[in-house]
Amino acid sequence: MYQNSLEYAQQCDEDDSMSRFRRQFLFPKDIKGKNLVYLCGNSLGLQPKKTASYIQQELDDWSKYGVEGHLDAQHPWLPYHEFLTENMATLVGAKPSEVVVMNSLTTNLHLLMVSFYDPTPSKYKIVVESDAFPSDKYAVESQLKFHGHDPNDGLILWSPREGEELCRFEDLEAIMEEQGDEIALLMIGSTNYYTGQHFPLKEITELGHRYGCRVGFDLAHGAGNIQPNLHETGADFAVWCSYKYLNSGPGSLGGCFVHERHAENENLKRFTGWWGHNKETRFNMRHEFDPLPGAEGWQLSNPAILSMAAIRASLDIFVEAGMDRLREKSEKLTGFLEFLVDDLNDDRINIITPRNPEERGCQLSIQVRSADKKLHTQLTESGVISDWREPDVIRVAPTPLYNSFEDVFEFVERLKEILN
Repeated sequence: MYQNSLEYAQQCDEDDSMSRFRRQFLFPKDIKGKNLVYLCGNSLGLQPKKTASYIQQELDDWSKYGVEGHLDAQHPWLPYHEFLTENMATLVGAKPSEVVVMNSLTTNLHLLMVSFYDPTPSKYKIVVESDAFPSDKYAVESQLKFHGHDPNDGLILWSPREGEELCRFEDLEAIMEEQGDEIALLMIGSTNYYTGQHFPLKEITELGHRYGCRVGFDLAHGAGNIQPNLHETGADFAVWCSYKYLNSGPGSLGGCFVHERHAENENLKRFTGWWGHNKETRFNMRHEFDPLPGAEGWQLSNPAILSMAAIRASLDIFVEAGMDRLREKSEKLTGFLEFLVDDLNDDRINIITPRNPEERGCQLSIQVRSADKKLHTQLTESGVISDWREPDVIRVAPTPLYNSFEDVFEFVERLKEILN
């Protein structure tokens, strides 16, 4: 199917109907002005060329209108988050009422655990994957402590089997069968940051609900990468950032999902702020809190407009490209990368990401036994921007919006040179 040659990679790019989107992004360059091979969209996405004009429009309106920009700007700031809602909902497979862009990922995780982690003396434990992103683990541990539980007892790790790198669903089933009566929440990363394993979200949700647990997902490495179909999946909530695959810039705002069955549940506990209050009376200032229905009701503060402008720029590109077509290209890119890495025939190398394309996004985690970070440094010096994770893994993310088959080929060629 694949061929190991530059000519083949270039022909794939010529035949790729999605290649035109690459021209809409800005690439870091080397000292000679040549594009670096950028394969780090799983850490920070590239800047769309249109982002500057989207942000400049808000700066111009700020200078022109001052405070009146809340109503008179080209895109009025008062309802600005609503300009993002429909496109973001499409991206994660949700209804618009179930999605809102706000805060950072971990802030949103805490806010939603206030509502969806409601432990009792006998049902209080939380399940996470054993190698969850550290921030998730810290947040979950702190919630356990806040409710008076020892994380050593209350935190359950869904772990790979000895000698394996990937989590097995049947092992999660065994955890639930053994401790389901004591578990209150399953809080799982949709796509593991280290291995790139994409978990079966619908099956996890159904499993958790079968035991009376709430289920939430961290889509930091999922949103814009895989299609989580959150509404159909039935998860209670989900959170994500926007600066990785969603290309909104360093530290930009996150997003969250609350399933519509919770839209008007007034019995849910929550931490509140004025932007989650009824829009009709929000500025009267003296009303008791009246939560907006749906995900909007979890908002705390008025929108961060400059960040949202950058998100809007990227979402416009995503909608034009379409997640189905992006996923199709993603599978071809990672398939080509997998083929080339295998073709190195190097016993030191092991791909720890699932071989089944349906169980991964656009990242392959390449373990190089006996290597250390010097390997990553040499790759960087050769003009490749990738990501190193201790102790011996290179994370490579050929992102379908802007990466090419030639990028993939060049990465493997430079890796081969360094290894030799």
